[in-house]
Amino acid sequence: MNDDPGSKTDTPMSQVAAMIGEVRSSIAKAVVGQTEIIDEVLAALLAGGHVLVEGVPGLGKTLLVKALAKSVQAQFSRIQFTPDLMPSDVTGHAVFDMKLEQFNVRRGPVFCNFLLADEINRAPAKTQSALLEVMQEQQITIEGKTMLLAPPFMVLATQNPIEQEGTYPLPEAQMDRFLLKIRIDYPQHEEESALVKRITTASVGEKLNVDAVTQVIDLDQIIHCQQIAASLPVDDAVIDYIVRLTRTTREWNGISIGSGPRGSIALVRASRAYALLKGGSFVTPDDVKLMAKPVLRHRITLAPDLEIEGLQADDVLERLLDEVKAPRL
Repeated sequence: MNDDPGSKTDTPMSQVAAMIGEVRSSIAKAVVGQTEIIDEVLAALLAGGHVLVEGVPGLGKTLLVKALAKSVQAQFSRIQFTPDLMPSDVTGHAVFDMKLEQFNVRRGPVFCNFLLADEINRAPAKTQSALLEVMQEQQITIEGKTMLLAPPFMVLATQNPIEQEGTYPLPEAQMDRFLLKIRIDYPQHEEESALVKRITTASVGEKLNVDAVTQVIDLDQIIHCQQIAASLPVDDAVIDYIVRLTRTTREWNGISIGSGPRGSIALVRASRAYALLKGGSFVTPDDVKLMAKPVLRHRITLAPDLEIEGLQADDVLERLLDEVKAPRL
């Protein structure tokens, strides 16, 4: 940590963890259960990364993003991706003003802090690329005018793992732009009972209700926390462990395409964020193990014979984590 009293990263780790804990508690007022999903989304936010969420419809993805945005008083937008969606529908476009005889830029929904890209794989590759370029560059160029997006900027894209008809799967190079791939599953019995009770009590229709969510921190504090996460110490032995994990995916029997160096970089960033989320002052091998699956599951491709056996990326990564020896700090 920087000892300069004017440093932006001299806030105690416990204080940062407490602030993020308040955000978690605020989100929980609207979102029932899914604590692991919430923690992974918060880790991605602290790491300044984007998230691809895979899950069937109706599991609260939109509610989670809206609750997160309200907790930090951020601007939220949602785009429903469809086969006829154009890149300009995402980024915006220029409109000619007849009276002033000049072009005016109409900003698209991507000008926000938290963007929910619903069913991103339903739009053609050209539209997907428009969003993914914004994710990488954090800027948009319209009619030669470049506009920067105000930080923090985070995309949470969703895709349905079951329904494949009429979809355009994301290529591996584009999948790599997402820091994490999160799998959201059905809630537990008790959580689903609490969810049904909350939604149906004195409520007309199925409107997503985030009225109980309150702002607990602001955007400047989020940026401050991101700076602290980026400076969290990582021992050389842990860096070596991360690189060995990533390199092993390229040599593992049953993985046809392994993760590149960007996977190692992403795992360092995500592990730092997760350690800070839990109030740690440095990254441990356990932090790495907990973030390895969401970081690597979309960066590897299984061999066809394993897919025929019904194995998934998580099954292979579980074996890999058991095999690669972690350092003792």
